[in-house]
Amino acid sequence: MIQNDRHAPEALPQHPDVTEAIVRERRLHDPSVRLSGPLAEALFDPDFIEVGASGRRWTHAEMVAALPTLHGGTENSTPITAEHFEGTVLAPGIVHLTYETRIEDRQVRRSSIWRRDAAGEFRLYYHQATPVPDGTPRP
Repeated sequence: MIQNDRHAPEALPQHPDVTEAIVRERRLHDPSVRLSGPLAEALFDPDFIEVGASGRRWTHAEMVAALPTLHGGTENSTPITAEHFEGTVLAPGIVHLTYETRIEDRQVRRSSIWRRDAAGEFRLYYHQATPVPDGTPRP
């Protein structure tokens, strides 16, 4: 069952788990969260892995440590614009999100898997970013 919000999280009715995952994903773009180890840590699953737009593989510890230095990590840095969120509940407590970001003139398609932990909180388990070549139309 695909649940989406092509414009904003509240634009269409969707599964509450999809809404929660979108809210948490957006939190990771907030400079105050990116600058706070404890706030960021609370959003990442201990088994987190990312394959970034550069092709680099990030572990949980590497991402939490680097987050303040990455785009959107300071109040004065270029903000991250995220849009076109779509979500699917893969199984109870597991949500797959796709969306696009723009940072300055760089567009990236993103895919995230969120899963509930033992305490019932969604945490980011996996993330992948794929750069979009200039001039590529959105499907």
